Formats: sequence, C-alpha cells, structure tokens
Amino acid sequence: MVELFLFEPKWDGDGHGDIDSAKLIISLLNRLESVVWSLITSGGRSEARLWLCNTLSGISSISREQHRELFVKLLRSKRVSRGLASQLLQMMFEKRPQKAGHVLAKKSYRLEKFFEGKFLIVLLLLDEAGNPRRVSQWFSSFCDGGGSGHQKGAKALSQFAFVNRDICWEELEWKGKHGQSPAMVATKPHYFLDLDVQRTVENFIDNVPEFWSSNEFADSVKDGEILLIDTKFFIDFFVDLMYKEDSRDVWEVIDEFLMEESFSSLCHRLLIILEEHDFRIFLESVCKYINPRREPKDFSNSSYWLEIILCRCSACDSIDQLLLLNAVINHRRRLIWFVQDEEYVEEKLKIKDIILQIRTASLKVNSLASIFCECLKLNITEAIKLLGMLSWVIYYRLSEECQTLESWESLFASNEIKFRKSDKYVLLHYDGVSGESESDLDNRTSSRIKRKRKKKSKKKRRRKYDHDDTDDNELLDFNTSNSGLNLESKAVSWLLSTDGFSASWTSADLPEHLSMHCLSTWMKWLVSKWNNVA
Repeated sequence: MVELFLFEPKWDGDGHGDIDSAKLIISLLNRLESVVWSLITSGGRSEARLWLCNTLSGISSISREQHRELFVKLLRSKRVSRGLASQLLQMMFEKRPQKAGHVLAKKSYRLEKFFEGKFLIVLLLLDEAGNPRRVSQWFSSFCDGGGSGHQKGAKALSQFAFVNRDICWEELEWKGKHGQSPAMVATKPHYFLDLDVQRTVENFIDNVPEFWSSNEFADSVKDGEILLIDTKFFIDFFVDLMYKEDSRDVWEVIDEFLMEESFSSLCHRLLIILEEHDFRIFLESVCKYINPRREPKDFSNSSYWLEIILCRCSACDSIDQLLLLNAVINHRRRLIWFVQDEEYVEEKLKIKDIILQIRTASLKVNSLASIFCECLKLNITEAIKLLGMLSWVIYYRLSEECQTLESWESLFASNEIKFRKSDKYVLLHYDGVSGESESDLDNRTSSRIKRKRKKKSKKKRRRKYDHDDTDDNELLDFNTSNSGLNLESKAVSWLLSTDGFSASWTSADLPEHLSMHCLSTWMKWLVSKWNNVA
C-alpha cells in the first residue's frame, strides 16, 4: 500500500537507521531527477519553458503597477529584440485597437504613404501589400441609400469633399460620362457609388495634402479598425515610433494597456518569446515584488511554490531547475505520458527500478522525518525539488498500483483519509481523464503528445469497435494503457476529507489530487519550520 506521509513527523531525529534510509531515498530521488530531466529535454525544452510561463502567469501577489513596470523595463531594454514589442502591439491591436487608433488619429498625416502607389501600372507589378487593395478596403464603403451612411474612409472622403468643395471637388473622379455636382450628391448620397475611388485617392495624395491631416480623416482611423487592413505594416510603424522616435504618445498608450491587461494574459503572450538572458532578468525583477514574509498557505496552487522560491532567492541558479520543478509539480500527467511512450523504453525501465528501490527504502519506520530534517539543510530550491520528486513518485505509484475500488478505499483507510462515495456520475473521455477535474494546464497538451496519443487511440478504437456485430447497447470496456483502471472504478467518484469534501474525485484524477495534497502538506510543514528557524 502507498504511504502518503500525511502526519507531521517528529523533528528531533529518529536514529541512525532512519537517517541512512533517508539518505538512500534522497540519493535515489536525485537519480530519478536525472532520468526525468532527460525525458523533459527530449520532449522539447521550449515546451517546458511554455509550462513555466503558464505557472508564472498565476502569480497573484504582483499589482498592476508592478507588472507594468516589469514589462516596460523589458521593452526599454536594449537587449530585447523588436519581437517583444511586436507581440505586445499585436495583442493591443486585437484587444484594444482604439488605443492604437488614438495614436494614429494624432499622426493621420503620416498615413498618406500607407495609401500611396501608382494605380495605373499592372497590378501584378505591385508589392504584396499593394496600395490599391488598401485604398479599396478603406475608401470604398459608400452606402447604397438603404444603410446607415458612408463608413470608414468613405465617410471621411465624402465629408471632407463637401466641407472643402471649393478646393477639392474637381479632384473627385467619376466612372460615368460626367461628374456629379455637390448639390446633386448632397440629395442623393448613393451617387458616391459611382466614384472612381482609387483615382480619387491618388489625386488627393498628389494635390490635396490637407485631407490627410484633417479632422475627418483622423476621426475615421480613431477606432483602430484600419489596423486590420495590414497588421504587419502597423506593427512595424508603431515599433519605429517606439524605438526610433521614442514617441511619448505610443509609450503612454502602452502604459495604459499594460495597466488594464491582466498579468496572466501578458505572461501567456509575451514571456515565451524572450531569450534566456532576458527571461532570467524578468525572473529577477519578479523577485523584488514578492513579499518574502508571506505565511504558508495553499501550496496546491500551482504558482504559490514558485513565489516561495522567487522571494527567498535573489536569482535562480539555473532556469533548468525551475523548468524541472514546474514539470514535476504541475505536469505530472504529461511526464507519465512521456514514460509510457514507446520511444523511451530505457528510461521507463530505469524509473521503475528507482521507484521500486524508493518503495523498499520507505518501509523503514519514520524515514520521512529524517528526509525532512535533511531538507532543512538544503536551500529552498533543492528542498522543494526533492519533495516535488517524492510527490511525483507517489503520483506514479498511485497510477500503477491502485486499480480497483477496493484498492482506493483501502488506501484512504490506511492513510486515515475520510471518504464517502459521491452520487455524481462523472463522464470520462476516452483517455481516462474526467472532464470535471482536469486542470487548464493539462488541457494545453503539446501538439507532439497529442499527435502520438491520437494515433494510438485511433488504432485502439479500430481494433475494439470496428465490428459490424457490436451491440450498441453493450457496455464497452474502456481500459487504457495509461492507467489500467477498469470502467467500474472510473465511473465511481469519492468525496474526501483532503479538500473538505468539496469535490468529487474519480480514480483518473485521484493520483493528481493526492500527490499534490501530499506536496502541499509537506511544504506547509517545511516552510513553517524554516520560518521558526529564521
């Protein structure tokens, strides 16, 4: 039976035998760490970076003013490439285009070049961002008489032409045999549908410079809709305003956007594109804003343990350590998928052998107390990594050893976890994961893993279900290679005292819940002990 070590040990030591077994377990956990890290790196280090960025996004102790300072510092850094600014601008264009539109309205005269071009040459000779396309998209939205009026650039063109008809009406080009008078178009606005838009805009570029700085044209771009015509052009335009001209207007709207956008959203979109050095700078900056005196609280929160590390360390010794910690603590299920992959047979055998040795060594009485005493001698990162590895061992063992209802309930009883069966039936996906409890991070499965699992599951479905004589009413066996759990145990869920009976847990989700509960419990003890020593 799996021992979860949910009772706080005595901290005064328990004899040399226990210390020896604790040192053996620590040695085995270090070996296990090496094998697990090889699995992570083989799966793609960039993906592990993405996992860490997701965890960072959950940090809750940073105010909006602070996270604005964090990202502005990165944007102002000479080392950071234009890529970060481009990604932020893309984000702002998508979510709050009116902010960029406000800047464009102030600099509308500069958009004349956006529409420039020789319209009479063969279209194929134009560049891929051909200006006739831009002109048509922005200035051709004239109403047909039944709508709400002219839109976008068409509205600006018509309004400016009426107000300034004495200087520009002759620049309007019409498709018919003769032009239209202001009086006629004023009574029948749909006549503007006969305007040759491209030739007219060309005339305005050559002969009516006042239009491009007019209130009419500025108002047409104020909502930011023009950004959709050529997003790449406008991203480059704004990046130049930021770094070549140091435009105060642009930096002000960026400040506003960073204040309004959540820290979580910014981390998800921006951190993954940072180079390693800049990512380290970001982490070091985050350390300054986390309160190091915070009391131990909910370590089941995927980001809280990271806050503890960052507030107690001026800088991480290695980004690799954080990547490993995050993978072991927050992505246990993915690591199991790696272990079960046919590509990693050798690693799988090593892991099984190490975990068997840890299981044997753990049979020593009170060996966990000695492990905790050894943890107190380590720095916070090493201690959390050690306990994180131990919690992953528990996750692995629960996934492998608990196969029936009786084995789960025996586990609860032996670890003094109060439980009762839930009357709620939980629908399970074909991979054995319940839709109720699966975390958001596990929903973002890597494309590499998805492809492999999808291929395997298709093969299994063809073998099991592609038979003409299958009875539609027959209850099918949904055993999976991942867990080996039968349908009966999956269909049942339990309410547990570990979370105050607040959620129902199926056998598919129990390894995740219980291993995280173990780590949370251990970390509360450890941090309290550290605080007492300090």
